[in-house]
Amino acid sequence: MEREEMAPVRKTYTTEFKIKVVKEILREEKSLSQIASEYGTHVNVISRWRDQVLAGFPALFDDRVAQDQAAKEAEWEREREGLYAEMLADNLPLVLTHVGLLEQAHLRTVPAADYDTAEVL
Repeated sequence: MEREEMAPVRKTYTTEFKIKVVKEILREEKSLSQIASEYGTHVNVISRWRDQVLAGFPALFDDRVAQDQAAKEAEWEREREGLYAEMLADNLPLVLTHVGLLEQAHLRTVPAADYDTAEVL
């Protein structure tokens, strides 16, 4: 009888879990082996998480990163506004036609005596 080999199941961890483990590592009260054993992970995995956090620390205190992010967001906003303006310009005749049709439909539903006071869309 042949035995089917199953691929190992790769564990996934939540961000909250990773933060909890890295905080414990940074406290330096236990060894990496103890922490890995306590949380049911491998030393290499939690070492990688620690290294990722430490590599990201400088960016937290660097004003250039915040300025770059603000500049990117401003550029995205300008681009989005430009696309909306372009879409409106390209479709303006269609929009105006629809508004005209809506006005006509609304006026048809209002009694003739109320035309003067009818609100037009």
